[in-house]
Amino acid sequence: MPARELPRGTCPDMCPAAERAQRERERRLHRLEVARGRGGGPPRADPRRTVKEYSRPAAGKPPPPPSQLRPPSVLLATVRYLAGEVAEREDASRAEVASFVADRLRAVRLDLAQQGAGDAEQAVVLEAALATLLAVVARLGPDSPRGPADPVLLQVQVQEGFGSLRRCYARAAVPLARQAAFQGLFLLYNLGSVEALREVLQLPAALRACPALRMALEVDAAFREGNTARLFRLLRTLPYLQSCAVQGHVGRARREALSRLARALSTPKGQALPLEFMVHLLALDGPEEARDLCQAHGLPVDGQDRVVFLRASYAEKGPPPAGACHLLVASKLRGRTIEEVVMAEEEDDGVDRPRCLA
Repeated sequence: MPARELPRGTCPDMCPAAERAQRERERRLHRLEVARGRGGGPPRADPRRTVKEYSRPAAGKPPPPPSQLRPPSVLLATVRYLAGEVAEREDASRAEVASFVADRLRAVRLDLAQQGAGDAEQAVVLEAALATLLAVVARLGPDSPRGPADPVLLQVQVQEGFGSLRRCYARAAVPLARQAAFQGLFLLYNLGSVEALREVLQLPAALRACPALRMALEVDAAFREGNTARLFRLLRTLPYLQSCAVQGHVGRARREALSRLARALSTPKGQALPLEFMVHLLALDGPEEARDLCQAHGLPVDGQDRVVFLRASYAEKGPPPAGACHLLVASKLRGRTIEEVVMAEEEDDGVDRPRCLA
């Protein structure tokens, strides 16, 4: 249906009253949506905390009326609530938070797709939603209990978020304010993908000249070339959201670097490198993480805190350890909240200022 024929949402709440009442009756409220301070009795929905859940549109079913759709302003307020009040909650596991936020952001994208809205206002909502999802997925970390969070499903949700946003950019008559930054996030999230690189290289030259996109292209090039020193030097400089996007590739990059060192240095008697050198080279969080990484790949560590490269000792078993990535990701919040990062008009270094599109 052409955009001009789509209705404009009129629901003023994060969750339509009808859905709120139905889920309350059916006892399908998430515990993060339940009114606090109640004694006995069935759970009651808190209108200030209940968020519309995702429901797949059924074939042949009429589209929802405007009263069931949230307009872009309410959708943006919903994303702000999820980023500010849910994403960093301490009374729920990070896996539970990620699963809840991903589902509610999926509903945000669906509401936006089912109504008529301009490209610019759609982009603002989709950018905030995608940034929030990247942040909550990055917070899971390698050692977090997954619980209800399916990593494969979360990855699909992130890719769908990029798809919706990049289609919005393609429809827009002119490049939008944060387009360079989010095209860069797309490349970083798909680091090493030939298809992702091809799509980015097809963007207008003025957009590719923006610092955010240039930096993403440099990171991708270093990753492809196996230039370990340059790659991790660049990763140290990335802002928080960009670091969230690239986090999933850090474990593989470290494994490939370790493999190259093993091929170059391994001898029958063994050559040794200080763990501190490994910490610096691979941007690890400390000597203990360096020790664990080396030992996970069959490389012994001697009594002087040196990794010993013995011939035929290097081995790869299972997926590469991801590590906590405190230095490369979490530390870059620098006291800010996820809401502050998500709702910012531009990153710290101004990588997406419109002047680069002039």
